[in-house]
Amino acid sequence: MIDLSFNFSGKCWLWQGKGAWHFITLPQDKSEEIKFFSEHHGAKRRGWGAVKVIARIGNTSWETSIFPYAKEAAYILPVKADVRKKEKIIADDVVSVSLNIHI
Repeated sequence: MIDLSFNFSGKCWLWQGKGAWHFITLPQDKSEEIKFFSEHHGAKRRGWGAVKVIARIGNTSWETSIFPYAKEAAYILPVKADVRKKEKIIADDVVSVSLNIHI
């Protein structure tokens, strides 16, 4: 098993479609590393190429999945409403994120 941990900052953005989904785009270099390890080291991928992670913003951590986003050639992290509320995050805020992935 491989443990990957990343810290990065990214802008919270609102999905332009049905629903009010908010995401943070992972840096491309981190996305490439995640893709490499998930494809070559037996990570169990979920629907739509999702990879299960433990995310942390501020004092809030939660289990979720990151998804490949072809438009940016990177993974995106969904930030659910209760996390945004607890951490006082709105669209266009730049936030610090920690991700842990067990592959």
